[in-house]
Amino acid sequence: MLHVALVEPEIPPNTGNIARLCAATFTDLHIVGVTGFRLDEKAVKRAGLDYWDEVKIQRHIDLENLYEALPDSRFLYFTTKSDRNYTDWNYQASDCLIFGRETRGLPEDLLKKNWERSLTIPMPNKNVRSLNLATSVGIVLYEALRQVGFS
Repeated sequence: MLHVALVEPEIPPNTGNIARLCAATFTDLHIVGVTGFRLDEKAVKRAGLDYWDEVKIQRHIDLENLYEALPDSRFLYFTTKSDRNYTDWNYQASDCLIFGRETRGLPEDLLKKNWERSLTIPMPNKNVRSLNLATSVGIVLYEALRQVGFS
């Protein structure tokens, strides 16, 4: 089973949309660190609609706690800073797809330590800094699912 991890998400509707995406695809959702909102906040609930019972959400104090919880997973880091296209990776069903904050992304030191597993979604328009977090998760998750046969 694939996993999606959000590191310190800040915008409630993004997390709600991602939770709904995870519910639809039987993907576990991991929330790492402090969020900029409460998971029971109205905006989060509204974005996830009535699918909250369908998604498995796990909270983690930090990334080390996430790594310990998923000992059989490979951890992949998504960033605008990488030069490696997300479609060039050979995904496995146990991979954990890690995304950073909406405003800052993942920390640079984390990316440097894991550069060989840092991937990007190419954007032809260089005047656009990044895609919306929920959009990015959807793009990457469905590519990973396609590669593993939607299992």
